[in-house]
Amino acid sequence: MAIQPVASLKEFFRDALHDALSHQHVAVEGETEHYVVNVLTLFSNADALYEGNDARRHLKPLAMMLGEALDAPTSEARFRGLQRLGDVSLFIAGFFSAGFARKLVDVDYHIAMGGQAYGTLAENCPATRGRTLRQVFAELAAKFQPMVDALNEISESAYQHSDQDRLRLYELWVKTGSERSRQLLRKLGVEPAPAARSLLAH
Repeated sequence: MAIQPVASLKEFFRDALHDALSHQHVAVEGETEHYVVNVLTLFSNADALYEGNDARRHLKPLAMMLGEALDAPTSEARFRGLQRLGDVSLFIAGFFSAGFARKLVDVDYHIAMGGQAYGTLAENCPATRGRTLRQVFAELAAKFQPMVDALNEISESAYQHSDQDRLRLYELWVKTGSERSRQLLRKLGVEPAPAARSLLAH
């Protein structure tokens, strides 16, 4: 596939996210869409996503990020810590879900942690932050999985699925109930069985 130059990364993410949400039949407020576009644009720069210097860039474990946020000395620091936890969880689950197949921590953990972080922010958003941001966090908490599906569509738009990917999609569907994974499996000739998910998800 030829590389298509874009004038603005933010415009690219805005159009791609809007199209993916429409294709996934996910309705979100314009402010929420705008927030996610800003997260994607920010984290497209590795310096914003990773911590440490060039030689030892890393992402802190989510549990550590949560602990640091909850133990923060000020409400502002707690807010920023929870916001980063939600944003990082959304970005990683949306764009790197295939890489979880070889890790101990799976995508459902990122979905749970990110959704919980946004939910806590929505419940405790300071008045100085405004009502709109509280509503954005509440919507992201309620629709975290569908938003991850939309980001998965963006990241995999030029990807051809192998047999191993079919198995991974099935695992994702079992763990998260992802509607997008179910639809992709059907397109690939696999019919997910609800009874199997009920059995394996417990």
